[in-house]
Amino acid sequence: MENMERLIDMQETFGSIFKGKKVLVTGHSGFKGSWLSTWLIELGAEVVGYSLYEPSKPSNFRVLNLRDRLNDIKGDICDYKHLKKLFDDFSPEVVFHLAAQAITCLSYDIPHDTFYTNVGGTINILECIRESKSVKAAVIITSDKCYLNSEWTWGYRESDRLGGKDPYSASKACAELVSYSYNKSFFSGNKSPGISTARAGNVIGGGDWARDRVIPDCVKALNSGKKLIIRNPQATRPWQHVLEPLSGYLWLGACLLKNKKNVRGESFNFGPADKVTQSVKELIGEFLKIWGKGTWKHIPVKNQKSESASLKLCCDKALHELSWHSLLTFQEAVALAAEWYKNYYYNKNNMYDFTCSQIKYYIKKAITQNMPWVNKV
Repeated sequence: MENMERLIDMQETFGSIFKGKKVLVTGHSGFKGSWLSTWLIELGAEVVGYSLYEPSKPSNFRVLNLRDRLNDIKGDICDYKHLKKLFDDFSPEVVFHLAAQAITCLSYDIPHDTFYTNVGGTINILECIRESKSVKAAVIITSDKCYLNSEWTWGYRESDRLGGKDPYSASKACAELVSYSYNKSFFSGNKSPGISTARAGNVIGGGDWARDRVIPDCVKALNSGKKLIIRNPQATRPWQHVLEPLSGYLWLGACLLKNKKNVRGESFNFGPADKVTQSVKELIGEFLKIWGKGTWKHIPVKNQKSESASLKLCCDKALHELSWHSLLTFQEAVALAAEWYKNYYYNKNNMYDFTCSQIKYYIKKAITQNMPWVNKV
């Protein structure tokens, strides 16, 4: 892998289209946002991040020292005037909108803030894009939970009914409807910026310390020497490493910049193959096997808020329209996450460099599978 890493020039991937581009990432201090910002920096983009706070302590944003690597703007996605000033001052060419209240369980405690942030924030972003003369492409990231979940055993398609029984899911469905309306009303012209939405979920990877997530809860328990408590070990999810959907977001953004008609105004699912869908029990077992120690036990939570037992996506549209598909096996995805945390807690490596090495490993996989967003080295 080391020889391949030395040969890989990340700036040549995605057709070098992000090199020198001004890119705005909202929610850049979050787990996915910090990984996306890192990848964009390595692609040669001029990145400005807009976020109200770091969502956890520690946070991946701070661990990777991203404050010194991009233009870090502290601001509320619900503050339209501040956000509009950022657009006027920075003149972004590409926007990746990730800022959100992203915790399902927390949405029951703060439903107003969840809707206000996830719906109102999306409206603010789209309104700023509508008034901008610089934006050429934008990817609005929502969630796999935007679908009205009927606990089907098959994957949801982009044309399936939107909805949500909990405030978080409903807010993401609303964000999709808002984006659709803006696309049809304001962004349908040939000279309009290309706007698409992206749906993904159940992402794992190093640097996530958010509450009520399986891998972060596992890492916290292991690091404190405590036994991991699991709420619902039989629940199944299409676990995917964070680099999988991020490659989809970036490729979608690149296609929008190229003004490809088949992606403008569309929604895309980004998820793993069926074999990667595993139970919480299987996920924890694989993680602990790689970690080398640790135990867990099942303790049902009294008055537990409703959580889906099963949810997965059909990604045929991304395959046919973008030639995108996931690359990692379940074991590879879990191994990348476990190795990241082990290096953080025990080896004390430079975590920015280690994170970049995992991106290069992923690019190597993409090269061997002839993905369209990489160039042959």
